[in-house]
Amino acid sequence: MGLQYRHILVAMDGSREAEWAFQKGIEIAKRNGARLLLVHVIDTRTFALMDAYDTVIGDRAEKLAKDMLERYQNQAVEAGLTDFQYEIGFGSPKILIPREIAKKHQVDLILCGATGMNVVERFFIGSVSEHITRYAPCDVLIVRTVKDTE
Repeated sequence: MGLQYRHILVAMDGSREAEWAFQKGIEIAKRNGARLLLVHVIDTRTFALMDAYDTVIGDRAEKLAKDMLERYQNQAVEAGLTDFQYEIGFGSPKILIPREIAKKHQVDLILCGATGMNVVERFFIGSVSEHITRYAPCDVLIVRTVKDTE
């Protein structure tokens, strides 16, 4: 069978590194004839403190995520990618992406940006990319650099 990826997931969090991961994801998907799945997880733990505004903020976050993912979808189509989908999850990104979403879509490669966190934040919560690497059921590519332009 060789090393061919069929279902590629890119974790999108709005960061510059996630943007780079998306660009690399397009290239890998095109080379492999694979499906590209973009995933954005709205971290609902951040709303827990706000209680009353919960649904308003949740709806707003979902609308922003949908707009972002549709912009990326247009870019993917312009780049010549035909097999594309996106998903918005609610919960903890570092748990949902590797443990649920990747399994549900039979993902064989996850790309995520090495998003910047300071040492203290990393010590207490651990980065999302670190968590994905530890719990993913498949290969993981942590993207640190912008894609080289041909």
